[in-house]
Amino acid sequence: MSENFRELAPLNWQAYVEEAIRRRKKEKLTQREHAALASVSVPTIVSFDRGETTLSLGKAFDILRVVGLVREPNPFGAQGAFVQEAFARWRELTAALPKDSPGRFPHGWYRFDYALEGELKPIELHNFPALFRQAVVRHTGWPLFLFLTRPEFAPYEIDGTLECWLKPEDAGANRPLGDAAHCDFWRAAPTGRTVTMRGYQEDGQETFPAGTIFDTTLPTWRMGEALLHASNLTQLLAEDPKGVKVKFRAVYTGLSGRVLRAWGNPMSDLMMEGSAARSDEAILEAVVPADEVETNLAKWLHPLVASLFERFGVTGLTVERVNAELDRMRENNFHSVRS
Repeated sequence: MSENFRELAPLNWQAYVEEAIRRRKKEKLTQREHAALASVSVPTIVSFDRGETTLSLGKAFDILRVVGLVREPNPFGAQGAFVQEAFARWRELTAALPKDSPGRFPHGWYRFDYALEGELKPIELHNFPALFRQAVVRHTGWPLFLFLTRPEFAPYEIDGTLECWLKPEDAGANRPLGDAAHCDFWRAAPTGRTVTMRGYQEDGQETFPAGTIFDTTLPTWRMGEALLHASNLTQLLAEDPKGVKVKFRAVYTGLSGRVLRAWGNPMSDLMMEGSAARSDEAILEAVVPADEVETNLAKWLHPLVASLFERFGVTGLTVERVNAELDRMRENNFHSVRS
């Protein structure tokens, strides 16, 4: 068909690619940052920049949307926009830091976000901090969505959300724990939306170089914490917790050059070790009934951990092994120095 419908011009794909690259450079985004905002892998961004037409339409739209070239809603809905705004805010906060600052996670980072889908109680922002603090899961020494009391580290209200940035020493903070694993950034909204990111604990050790190890235990513990946090928040916010689903996503970056090793918990059943990572990033997603998190956490977490381990050439992970590791997490109660 050569006739234009309603005078629409044929799509000039190369022009869109060139304009997207121009806008990315104007915004001073790197390929890695653009990929993170679009929730695609770095190789996908590289393929896009080459003008390849083998990308799925959904991924292409995700990339174009970041630089304002698509008007339709984010495919991840309002949660996608929430995460993108939070990531842009983190970039703004860390822009003036040195490139090797732990606050910029120079060797990679991981990010969790979730949205509670269902009927939630209307909560005003000024009442939200006290409520949100109750949802913190305290099975490890440095839990997700940590609340500290010192004014320079305490969560604060901004843009209709609750935000926290545990800034490093080179940002003017006086703190004993200043490595990337303790420079968290997180945001949460009374509408049941959250996002948190931090660097890897493995990168703050003196026994091996940063960026070389990916631990077998910590991903299970941290993603387990995130889903348990969502379950706790559901109990606090939902009209009927049984009617709520948790839309969860985990993004791991900086995997290239790392090998899978049992470091965090040498006594773990997860003693499987893998080869070097086969990709630099991993994006994992799940939709979990909130009322099943406490009772069936291993069932829902297993496919996420298994998919992550496959990046390192490891297969055969069982639900029973994941459940055993979650039992250790629940029994930990701050005893592990590596938690």
